Amino acid sequence: MKIINRRQFIYCSALILSTPVLSLAVGSSDDKKDDISGQDDIRGKIFKGDAPDKPSKWSHEGFLYTKLNDRKVVCGICPHRCVLSPGDRSACRSKANIDGILYSLSYGNPCSINIDPVEKKPLFHFKPQTKSFSLAAAGCNFRCLNCQNWEISQAKPGEVRQSELFPEDVVIAALKSGSESISCTYSEPISYFEYMIDIARLAKEKGLSTLWISNGYINKEPLIELCRYIDGANVNLKSFSDKIYKKLNGGRLEPVLNTFKILNDKGIHFEMTNLVVPGYVDDPEMVKRMCEWILNNLGPDHPLHFLRFFPQYKLDRLPPTPVSTLENFRSLAMKEGIRYAYVGNVPNHEGMNTFCHNCKKLLIERKGYLVPVYNLAGNRCKFCNTVIPGVWENRKIKT
Repeated sequence: MKIINRRQFIYCSALILSTPVLSLAVGSSDDKKDDISGQDDIRGKIFKGDAPDKPSKWSHEGFLYTKLNDRKVVCGICPHRCVLSPGDRSACRSKANIDGILYSLSYGNPCSINIDPVEKKPLFHFKPQTKSFSLAAAGCNFRCLNCQNWEISQAKPGEVRQSELFPEDVVIAALKSGSESISCTYSEPISYFEYMIDIARLAKEKGLSTLWISNGYINKEPLIELCRYIDGANVNLKSFSDKIYKKLNGGRLEPVLNTFKILNDKGIHFEMTNLVVPGYVDDPEMVKRMCEWILNNLGPDHPLHFLRFFPQYKLDRLPPTPVSTLENFRSLAMKEGIRYAYVGNVPNHEGMNTFCHNCKKLLIERKGYLVPVYNLAGNRCKFCNTVIPGVWENRKIKT
């Protein structure tokens, strides 16, 4: 938290008013019946006067924010940089200004808890066939028209059924479940950053991995701190067009690309997901540009998953993605030089299997979330001894 003087306040206010990335959201997508035909930017709005009167037991002071005059605060977690007056709630629904202090309202109150195979994230190159203790809290800093978990991502904490599970309880439950990792997933973990990072700190002490499943729309400073504790990530690269990001998701492209660069620089294992939404994200030329950027900035070794879209939320009028489109994009990516490209949301498709990028032989066969064939010796191909990028060895768990 930072306290600034009047001169700094004037400068900060001018910056907020003049910079598009920091501008406030233009429209509400809170109601499923909203018209989606004419909006060019669906960024979420600030909820004026919607904060709780006082903090609850599930409130925690914000990790990164700036205090302005008149008890206003600026949240520093994501590129929206919401400027909140006392009594306001952030665009992600999970932060609030209560008496001049920024609070997270999602700390210890998850709305979804499951034990998943790690492949479901999807993470195909991270400890295959292990369990991941998976949880979410309500809220998201995007407004994706195609959201598959909109019942929790587009809800405020308290509007959905929730449990009480503080960070130390999460780690205990994960250990009891026999999970190798804890996944912050389902909604958007950036909106419950404080909860996530404290879970990750405690998990690391016990030898558990922490996985970040995210849209990647986060600022540099909190991400660098998070990288000290997480072990893997799957970040959804929703398109390779700023215009589509604004219209389909309510965000911008550049901050997500910066997230990939930071994860790469910090040596975090990450995989990329691209949900191929018909009419929005099914342009082969855009996919080619995306792959070129990945190769030039991240290298060829990060797995890239092309997922099949099914009609959801505000795009229930669209058809599912043709499987042939996913197959073509996978082939295009591999032709461009991406070594590990996958087809997702198509059960038992050959494109879900892992093949050695050197000798081309089958390394991992996947049938749903089962792995009937596994041809890795440590981190190497059993056939040609080539190192396969990923995290293949389990940690020693401390009880």
